[in-house]
Amino acid sequence: MKYVVILGDGMAGYPLPDRENRTCMQLAATPFFDELAPKSTVGLVKTIPAGFSPGSDVANLSVMGYDPKQFYTGRSPLEAASMGIPLTDTDVTFRCNLVTLSGEKRFEDRRMTDYSAGEISTAEAAQLIEALQRQLIRPPFALYAGISYRHCLVMHCGATGNTLTPPHDITGRPVAGYLPKGSAREALLAMMKRSCDILRDHPVNRARMAAGKNPANAVWFWGEGTKPRLRPFYELYGKRGAVISAVDLVKGIGILAGLDVIDVPGATGNWDTDFAGKADAAVRALLEGKDFVYVHMEAPDECGHHGDMEKKVYSIEQVDMVAQRVAQGLREAGEAFAMLILPDHPTPIALKTHTADPVPFLMYRSDEEKGNGAAVFDERAAEATALFVPRACELMGAFLR
Repeated sequence: MKYVVILGDGMAGYPLPDRENRTCMQLAATPFFDELAPKSTVGLVKTIPAGFSPGSDVANLSVMGYDPKQFYTGRSPLEAASMGIPLTDTDVTFRCNLVTLSGEKRFEDRRMTDYSAGEISTAEAAQLIEALQRQLIRPPFALYAGISYRHCLVMHCGATGNTLTPPHDITGRPVAGYLPKGSAREALLAMMKRSCDILRDHPVNRARMAAGKNPANAVWFWGEGTKPRLRPFYELYGKRGAVISAVDLVKGIGILAGLDVIDVPGATGNWDTDFAGKADAAVRALLEGKDFVYVHMEAPDECGHHGDMEKKVYSIEQVDMVAQRVAQGLREAGEAFAMLILPDHPTPIALKTHTADPVPFLMYRSDEEKGNGAAVFDERAAEATALFVPRACELMGAFLR
């Protein structure tokens, strides 16, 4: 039996009043999801335990079968693992976003215009991070370049307990109410302010503005954490597997869990990613000996953060295509398989950020096609089955039975 998780990040959402109160999942054409639903177990699952913020870090840990209450130490150290950053037990890490702030004179009066600096390219970002490393960063800090707008700051011999806000939670808002608090406040805020002077006239940003793109004119720190330790996935579940994702967060979870990370050329972490390439990579991994593959697609979440309903619907349709393509490849090879399809959390269009609401899940087995009453796969159909799993970290065990 081969096992595949198809995870559409942020795929769930709320009804849209101007679309007959349908969600993006209901608006999307998902023929394969709806083909599987009557032959599958469908319900709702709680991916965010009480007391945790509704982030993709906590949610993906839960879906992958790790109890956040036992294993979660913060978001940024999971990304650091993917980036190959060596951490000691006394290091504190932070996500460093390249962002676009509005142009008011006082830093505190500026607004968060774009948490991703217009989805800045990795090549452009590398030049900006190099300038910051040279002109801004001093011990005990170190800055590491990542992918697109996502980077990592390490504070050696640091202390946790700082209050930091994800920039995608405050799009359009003044930053004054969301500046760092805690023991590292002064150092972090000073770097954020100084970054504006360094980045303002950088050639990369001048070229971006000339092309009508948002400049990466500041850094924003959030997602504090310390070195994590996950039990190997094989030790927990007896399956050898792989992770396919374009984002460091999910890659890092995979690395720490002892799973192989498969990089797909053309995977961007957004709606323009190579969806088919991810599907084909998953099939190859399974046919070449893996028992389990976790296929993560960031696109619906990114579109939700930008409030882009049309692209979010399109992205959900591509997630459906990926599931169908993986299933077809395994069927043609004569492989029995189980498939778990779900979001990690909702990212409602109206809110442009995550919520902790339960999400719909679909669990299918090709050797045991048995449904529990769902005719289609979406939030409303999942709720109607009355099946509710209160702890997502327990779903993996049931899936891999």
